[in-house]
Amino acid sequence: MNTPVDVIADEKNKSVIICDWINRRVVRWSLENQHDIEILIGNISCSRLTMNENGDLFVSDFENHAVKRWRKDEKGGKGTIVAGGNGQGSKLNQLNGPLAIFIDEEEAVYVSDYRNNRVMKWLKGASEGIVVAGGQGQGNSLNQLDYPEGLLVNEVGDVYVADRRNHRIMCWPLGSNTGRIVAGGNGAGLGSHQLNNPTGLSFDVENNLYVADFGNNRVQRFRLDENKNKNEKILIKFNK
Repeated sequence: MNTPVDVIADEKNKSVIICDWINRRVVRWSLENQHDIEILIGNISCSRLTMNENGDLFVSDFENHAVKRWRKDEKGGKGTIVAGGNGQGSKLNQLNGPLAIFIDEEEAVYVSDYRNNRVMKWLKGASEGIVVAGGQGQGNSLNQLDYPEGLLVNEVGDVYVADRRNHRIMCWPLGSNTGRIVAGGNGAGLGSHQLNNPTGLSFDVENNLYVADFGNNRVQRFRLDENKNKNEKILIKFNK
């Protein structure tokens, strides 16, 4: 491989599926036999991927400004466009450098529209998307994003996004025009209350937020206290 940028576990098939960025392909790597490598999708500028509960694979095609879906038993081919695919741009039917993807239970596609500084939601079968975070130009106000990357949506539809160049994690409540800072937002730095170009995020079952703090070469854990609207910030890993 050459510059793998994303990976998901496929427990049913005892394998991992990887975005092999420079080689322009998506591959399946067996966990039982390291020599068993299968090319699932070729000739694609794959920047991120995810899988839904049915085993369908969704891939961000960065160069073609689209999110594409491959059904569970579908291999190769061009896939089906489920977001974007109408050229590079900022219209509601366009994307500009899609990155992180989240698929909800109704197969709505959420995507970090990186160069448009927004997060878009495309309902199943829709011809255009809905802005659910950012979209007010590049900036650091609470209604803006600056190159969003990692993305999650909770069970009530609140959007959590790694606001990379603002060095913060934002939460956009469902239907809100502005977000709130839930981690970072204190400038780039090494303090436990700071982030430096965060790129990925994940929650555990206890509502702890884990952040890939890219510029600091570490992962931080933030314990979100929704009742007090405070964050307890705990550094859990640091790699020099």
